[in-house]
Amino acid sequence: MSVVHQVSHPIVNAELSKLRLSSTTPKEFREGIHHIALILGLEASKDLPEEPFDGQTPIAPFRGTTIKPRIGLTPILRAGLGMTDALLTLFPSAPVYHLGIFREKVTLQPVEYYSKLPAQPPVDMVYLLDPLIATGGTAIAALTMIVDWGIPMEKIKLLCVLASQEGLQNVQVQYPGVEIWVAGIDETLTHDGLISPGLGDTGDRLFNTLRP
Repeated sequence: MSVVHQVSHPIVNAELSKLRLSSTTPKEFREGIHHIALILGLEASKDLPEEPFDGQTPIAPFRGTTIKPRIGLTPILRAGLGMTDALLTLFPSAPVYHLGIFREKVTLQPVEYYSKLPAQPPVDMVYLLDPLIATGGTAIAALTMIVDWGIPMEKIKLLCVLASQEGLQNVQVQYPGVEIWVAGIDETLTHDGLISPGLGDTGDRLFNTLRP
């Protein structure tokens, strides 16, 4: 089974609690997603291979390092956009490959409508950005697209702010080699496929498109 890392950190816990509140404004919600995504990105990058190089400071020579693998970011539209800037802070040169997938309301099945993946992968590792994993269907669909593209499961890191236990298990069964990083895990999934207590619709809350 794939390894699930739940990041336990006071800042993450406080930000996640704020995200849950229905009174949190869209601005505050965007900031919270950004902060959590930044910490998730840092934690998920602790084991990245490094490449040494010889350099020169104004004073003397030194031995430095760079990140060895070429990193690509794949946010799932539209909620994944809320995590993208945080990861670009860590990997400013990383290409961003948007994936458009929505969940059909009746069947709850994922439907692909957009892919910015080029013909051949010019990266070695992919960070898949999906703030919520409810049933896991959308994440699994995105993982299928990335694996079919040519990136091995072991070279994909799935970053999410909140997941249901059931959704995580579904992803693990389908893609046991994928590394998952999550800020919070809720036990309950409603009959409508919503995480409870959850955060609500992340895309609507990020972009202030909630219907009255």
